[in-house]
Amino acid sequence: MRLSSGALPGGDEAMELAVAHALVRQASTGDLTEALRIYRPTAPVVVFGRRDTRLPGFAAAVRSARAAGFEPLVRAVGGRPVAYTPQALVIDHVKHELLAPDGLETRFQHFGDLYAELLRDSGIDARVGAVPGEYCPGAHSVNARGTVKLIGTGQRVIRNAWLFSTLIILGDDAQLRPLLTDIYRHLDLPFDAASVGSLTSERPDLDTTTFEQHITTAYGVQEPTELDDTTIELAKALAADHRA
Repeated sequence: MRLSSGALPGGDEAMELAVAHALVRQASTGDLTEALRIYRPTAPVVVFGRRDTRLPGFAAAVRSARAAGFEPLVRAVGGRPVAYTPQALVIDHVKHELLAPDGLETRFQHFGDLYAELLRDSGIDARVGAVPGEYCPGAHSVNARGTVKLIGTGQRVIRNAWLFSTLIILGDDAQLRPLLTDIYRHLDLPFDAASVGSLTSERPDLDTTTFEQHITTAYGVQEPTELDDTTIELAKALAADHRA
């Protein structure tokens, strides 16, 4: 598995999403077998799902994001809006697989269990499952104490390949709650601000750098490599698709 670690130069968060899009396209054609990308965003963003863009309140939600200093973006994987700051980890796992749709549910279960175990090893009472009123609800979200969401996952499956994306909220949950409240109100979607949590709210002494290292160890990869020019150029061509 190829590992890419760290944010791209330039701080373009649309490009960060576009890289994952480019990688899954390369996996679809067989030019890439498997890759893992892990990075911390360099700026705050609100990332919408494609179907959110068709809701009547989308324009108002975009304005709320910008007014709060968050860049509005649109992602390739499914789900509802998420918001995060540089106090987050994004993990994109891409693989070439001939029968990619068949493993959809199995992947959700496997990675939900994997991340919950990593959190428990770090002293957090982590469980798999949605909590009432959570943002971007999913049956395989990872929560703390059955009360607050800490990790969300989503997938995109295309011909002969899949992208599994994971968002881990490390901190800044107090900043996210009022913004997500506005976003979900504009889109007329259910949401409870009390459902937003973070790893450092659960464990203020958590060493997030060590936790990130535990993730790469769990995937069995250690030495990162640079993204190649072909991937970067393809991502540049796709970046406009991810800007709101």
